[in-house]
This record gives sequence, structure tokens and C-alpha cells, in this order.
Amino acid sequence: MTKPLLILIAGPYASGTNGDPQLMARNLKRLETAAWPIFQAGHVPMIGEWVALPVLESAGASGPNDPLAQQVMYPTAQRLLAHCDAVLRLPGESRGADQDVAIARERGIPVYTSLDEIPRADAPHPEASAH
Repeated sequence: MTKPLLILIAGPYASGTNGDPQLMARNLKRLETAAWPIFQAGHVPMIGEWVALPVLESAGASGPNDPLAQQVMYPTAQRLLAHCDAVLRLPGESRGADQDVAIARERGIPVYTSLDEIPRADAPHPEASAH
């Protein structure tokens, strides 16, 4: 048992898409499939694009293919890793996800490659706090 962790889900987003927004959206959905199992295990899932894409939009960028994206996408993940307790690395080629893993290992944060590796948290069950 452990305290709830903030777990960064890392995997392909733009890799292999040749900038196709539909393929990037599909990759994001694939990353998001890990969010519910992480939450069920008592943790907080995080995906860098959940933060970076709204930042890009608020900066007036046209999307992840905008030149401004280079200043936002990877730096967002790096900043998030300063707060994350672990990384879940999903399969697939991804320079950004590999960079996330390298930063996590540098900082001594656990890197999981399977949902089964993530320990359950001591999180209270919602029904325990019911009125």
C-alpha cells in the first residue's frame, strides 16, 4: 500500500502521425485508456497533452503542429515531471516519452511499463465518505 501518486502517462502522441491531427487524437485516446485503471488503483493520472494543448491554445497557436508547440509540448512534460511521483511508459516509439522516462530515472522516480506494476494506494473509498 502507498499514498496516492501523481502518475504521468507517457507514450506516442505525435510520433508516427506525420502531423495528422486525427492520428494524434487517436494516440491521445490510447494514452487516456490508462487513466481509469490508474484512478481505480487510487492514484491521479496525468497526461502532458492535457496541460500542453490548452496552453498552446491560450497562446494563440493553431495546434500541436504550430511552431510554438516546440516551446510548449516537451517543456510541459519536463515541468510536470517535477511534480509527478511515477511514470507509466506505454508501448510505441516516442522520442518525447523516452525523454520523460530518462528524466524520471534521473530524478529517481519509478517508471512502470505495465498497469499491473503500479501499486494500489491507500486512498479512502468514496462510499466511506458518503453522508
